[in-house]
Amino acid sequence: MAKVGKRLVKEYESEEIVVEWEPRLCFHSGNCGRLLPRVFDREARPWVNVTAASADEIEATVDHCPSGALRVRRAGRVPLKGIQARPMAKGPLLLRGEVKVYDSDGNLLFEGERAALCRCGGSSNKPFCDGTHKTNGFQG
Repeated sequence: MAKVGKRLVKEYESEEIVVEWEPRLCFHSGNCGRLLPRVFDREARPWVNVTAASADEIEATVDHCPSGALRVRRAGRVPLKGIQARPMAKGPLLLRGEVKVYDSDGNLLFEGERAALCRCGGSSNKPFCDGTHKTNGFQG
């Protein structure tokens, strides 16, 4: 477990891959557990078992994390260039690429390859999505 500034980032590591999980960004889409339950099991401790699948399988699954709460590091990989933004139907704004999110004072809140920003206005973790859109009737 590592603190990056004010951020808590948990790391799960094998010889081939490191999975990072930043809980404050997770809105629990459940994609990881549905796609690779032997690695991502919310009932197990630790909940991420990086030895239960190949690094390629894990990386492909993490790629389906819409919020950017899950990330992978592998030696020799070059990060994405530029940025893409796509609103999720009835959900957050999904960002991919060289994502940097700042607060109104110019302080860096997040830097990574993916982020999910709140569009419903109900998140208690603004500007990040916390999944509130699922229960507050957001239709955006």
